[in-house]
Amino acid sequence: MTWDKLFAKRTAQMKRSTVREILKLTSQPDVISFAGGLPAPELFPVERIQQAAELALTERGREALQYSTSEGMPELRGWIADRLSTETLKVEPQNILIVSGSQQAQDLVGKILFDEGDAVIVENPTYVGMLTAWRPYLLDFAAVPTDHDGMQTDALEALLEKRAFKAAYSIPNFQNPQGVTLSYERRIKLAALLARYDLPLYEDDPYGALRYSGAALPSVQQVEAVVRKTSALDDCTTMYAGTFSKTLTPGLRVGWIAAAFPVIDKLVQAKQAADLHTSTLNQFIVYEAVRDGDFLDEHIARLREVYRQRRDLMLRTMEECFPAEVTWTRPDGGLFLLVTMPEGMDATEILKLALEQKVAFVPAESFHIGEMGRNTFRLNFSNARPEMIEAGIRRLGALLKEAVRVAL
Repeated sequence: MTWDKLFAKRTAQMKRSTVREILKLTSQPDVISFAGGLPAPELFPVERIQQAAELALTERGREALQYSTSEGMPELRGWIADRLSTETLKVEPQNILIVSGSQQAQDLVGKILFDEGDAVIVENPTYVGMLTAWRPYLLDFAAVPTDHDGMQTDALEALLEKRAFKAAYSIPNFQNPQGVTLSYERRIKLAALLARYDLPLYEDDPYGALRYSGAALPSVQQVEAVVRKTSALDDCTTMYAGTFSKTLTPGLRVGWIAAAFPVIDKLVQAKQAADLHTSTLNQFIVYEAVRDGDFLDEHIARLREVYRQRRDLMLRTMEECFPAEVTWTRPDGGLFLLVTMPEGMDATEILKLALEQKVAFVPAESFHIGEMGRNTFRLNFSNARPEMIEAGIRRLGALLKEAVRVAL
């Protein structure tokens, strides 16, 4: 049987995750990995999760082990809606769909929104997982450049003036892979463009709670409500996706998307075809763990402190050890920073040398639209302990100095 002849044509657009493939190479315990976007496992609230699981099974065990509604656990949806609501934007439980990790939200949005050939605006570089989810729809991706203030909204406006687009995608907070944040001024400009063109925006915010410096900024969804002079999410075109993976634990695979009810209603239909509903037990565990808001806020505060220290250590060591010809971003939060080597250098080749030194990272070419980014790579600072960060960056710095010397 030759299966390749039987696979649907759209599967030709499906690629294995670059990050996941590299993670296979870093499974050896002596490899210092800056590759995956992994939270620190030693910070997982294991005891809290255990208590939440016991409580869910003891008090509502039969319900927690049963099939559930596709929309998600009502109490958890209500908790998220309250958490997202502000003085200027009222989020109702009917505006929330619980998903199996926010990655599923991208898959479901692709199913309900895109036809083959649709034009979609994305940041460049952008999250490779979104590209993986949406490429099978044979979309026409239009890349908007980014800088230290995030997506360049003037360039976005110029694109919108020339042609029609089905939707846009953005990670406003501590973007993956760069770690940059969309400035408040650009959020206003972006929201105004959404309102002017009635353009749907997928606002991906897995890292927003992990801010280590600077003031927190409102979501684009919140800003859009102000621009449109409404307090109802049903009047907005932004679809806001969040997750418990970075603040609680990724193993439970629980996230959400907040959007206008017609969008949620159609997403529910897509989810019913995909997996019926997110794990009932896992939803109960998450709800029991976070229903006391003080715990989650205190836990996030601890994550911020530890990750801030690791970010600062990585940046200091890079300043000491990296060659002057190499530059990098300086994120205010999140899990990543992006390194740029001189033009002509190849991060994939550097990775091969780094693995010989037992250090791993992710080449960032796959995060780019078009033939760009070969000389860039992403570093994660959340998962490695301090002594490993310092040792790994020093090894990488020595390697880069030699590679730059040879290249130039």
